[in-house]
Amino acid sequence: MKNIKAIIFDAYGTLFDVNSAAEKCKDKIGSKWESFSNYWRTTQLEYTWLRSLMKRHKDFWKITEDSLDKSIKVFDINPDMKSELLDLYKILSPYPEVKETLKLLKEKNYKLSILSNGTPSLLKRLVSRNNIEVFDDIFSVEEVGIFKPDSNVYDIPVKKYEIEKNEVAFLSANTWDVSGGGNYGFNAIWVNRNNTIFDNLDYSPVNQINNLKHLLDIV
Repeated sequence: MKNIKAIIFDAYGTLFDVNSAAEKCKDKIGSKWESFSNYWRTTQLEYTWLRSLMKRHKDFWKITEDSLDKSIKVFDINPDMKSELLDLYKILSPYPEVKETLKLLKEKNYKLSILSNGTPSLLKRLVSRNNIEVFDDIFSVEEVGIFKPDSNVYDIPVKKYEIEKNEVAFLSANTWDVSGGGNYGFNAIWVNRNNTIFDNLDYSPVNQINNLKHLLDIV
C-alpha cells in the first residue's frame, strides 16, 4: 500500500447507509422494514447486473425506482409511500465515522474520489447534503453507460489521474465490487460492516476493515 496515490470509495453501502431511507419510515412500515430495505437493495443491484448483460442501460435512479416498485408489491407496503421513500433515498445518511476519516485522509494529500453506480446529480447531492465535500472527483458509471463490475467503470479514474491500477486503493462494502476492483488490478479493501462472508469470485482482499476509520492504519 506504500505506492498509493488515489483512494477511491464506492458510495452506496460504503459511505452512505442504504438502509437509512427505510429506517426513517420504520414506524409506518413496521417490523418488516429491514427485510423490505434489504430486498429493495438486492433487487436494485440485480437490475444493474441484468441490464448490463442485456445492454439495456437505465440510469441508477430509474433502477432505484423500478426496484422499489417491485419491493413495495412483494412486501405489501402502502404504494403511497413510494414518493417519501424515494425522497429519503436522495438524502441517505453517511456512516458515523465517514466525515472525520475523510478529513484526516485529505490532510495526507491523497487524491480522494467516489466511483459509483449513482448518477452524478444524486452523488453530488449526497455529498453536499452531508457536508463531506472533500473529494477531488465524483465519478459515475454514466460516463461509460454500464454498471460495475464492468472493467470500463474501473478504467475511469485510472485514465483521469494517469496512474497505474496498483496505485489505487479502492474501498467498497460490496463483496462483488471488491472482487471487481481487485480483479481489475486495484488494491481493493473490503469494508465488512456486517461481519459477513466474502464471495468466491477469484479475488481475496489482502485488507479487510469493519469501518473506514481503520483505513488510517493501512495507508
